[in-house]
Amino acid sequence: MTYALTDRDRIFTNLYGMHDRTLKVAMARGHWDGTASLLAKGRDWVVNEVKASGLRGRGGGGFPTGMKWAFMPEETDGRPAYLVVNADESEPGTCKDREIMRHDPHTLIEGCLIAGFAIGAHTGYIYIRGEYIRERETLQAAIDEAYDAGFLGQNAAKTGWGFDLYIHHGAGAYICGEETALLESLEGKKGMPRMRPPFPASAGLYGCPTTVNNVESIAVVPTILRRGAQWFSSFGRPNNAGTKIFSISGHVKHPCVVEESMSIPLTELLERHCGGVRGGWKNLKAIIPGGSSVPMLPASMCEEAIMDYDGLKELGSGLGTASLIVMDQSTDIVKAIWRLSKFYKHESCGQCTPCREGTGWMMRIMERLVTGEAELKEIDMLLDVTKQVEGHTICQLGDAAAWPIQGLVRHFRGEIEQRVKHKRRVA
Repeated sequence: MTYALTDRDRIFTNLYGMHDRTLKVAMARGHWDGTASLLAKGRDWVVNEVKASGLRGRGGGGFPTGMKWAFMPEETDGRPAYLVVNADESEPGTCKDREIMRHDPHTLIEGCLIAGFAIGAHTGYIYIRGEYIRERETLQAAIDEAYDAGFLGQNAAKTGWGFDLYIHHGAGAYICGEETALLESLEGKKGMPRMRPPFPASAGLYGCPTTVNNVESIAVVPTILRRGAQWFSSFGRPNNAGTKIFSISGHVKHPCVVEESMSIPLTELLERHCGGVRGGWKNLKAIIPGGSSVPMLPASMCEEAIMDYDGLKELGSGLGTASLIVMDQSTDIVKAIWRLSKFYKHESCGQCTPCREGTGWMMRIMERLVTGEAELKEIDMLLDVTKQVEGHTICQLGDAAAWPIQGLVRHFRGEIEQRVKHKRRVA
């Protein structure tokens, strides 16, 4: 297996906007090359090739993409099928899909056509985050170009498959990153998660068969089909295949967004692309490895961390959106997690009682811990509240609110206790 990506193996060749993003230049870089010949191999071939590649959803869940496509009915019962692309990207610390949409939009648009064909959909919607104004403008311009060139619409790209693609602009709600809440919002309703079953593949948008995929998951598909499933699966460890876009922020010398191989060691990722931790590795305090919703890793665990689904799960965390938040010794770690607690409390839709009430409880206890005004017994009380929220909600927002706090208590309990005791001595 390969754990280092060379430039010739990168899927996103304009991630930094160094080249023009127009259709003409995108085609010169290899996009829209032989799209019709790929679809001519049939729906089953496309789905099976994506399955064989080992591609897992890049939005955080990590569900196998090809398997998700295979859930769609092969024969229509009269209802249309829909492709919905989740471009909500509201997870704190995450900014990978943004770079695709504003610098390499045709990777996504071509991927939408292929995915639509694979699931039997003639219509696709890209649900884009409310704050992404310029990204929406860029994406719409690229879609207009694709229509003008005959790559979308009737007989799209001369494939014999008709496919229309639309952008829907959200209003800026984190909860709409959850796929069923996104569908509710797309239908013009309040963004609140649905009970499942039924799952979107049987009753999704407007009650019709629907597949919801992340931007990156869709954008890599054309290259996978051109280069072959075996090429894509050669990167990373088994069950963790392919290339991945990592967004790295916080206390590193050079924060960046970069495409790398799955399963790259965390230390190698930071040293190669970010120049390492600000002040050196000894100055590292903790890293949140997958966006704000996963438990943090203390510095002592970071040297052994492997950046893939299984490696981070073994360490009690998760890959999530592969968005690293690096914190050095200057970080007030308790206050940092309190800020995340405040975010999740604000973004809860309020549908589930454990989340509606629990996020507020967690935020208020965290606030007392930040100031040191809490009592030591409140640490265990806080942990107990996280357990009552985790796994007891319709969607994963409850888990996302609980896990950062659990990671804090698990790895930095001593620091929390010291703050409380210090406040008592001063008082």
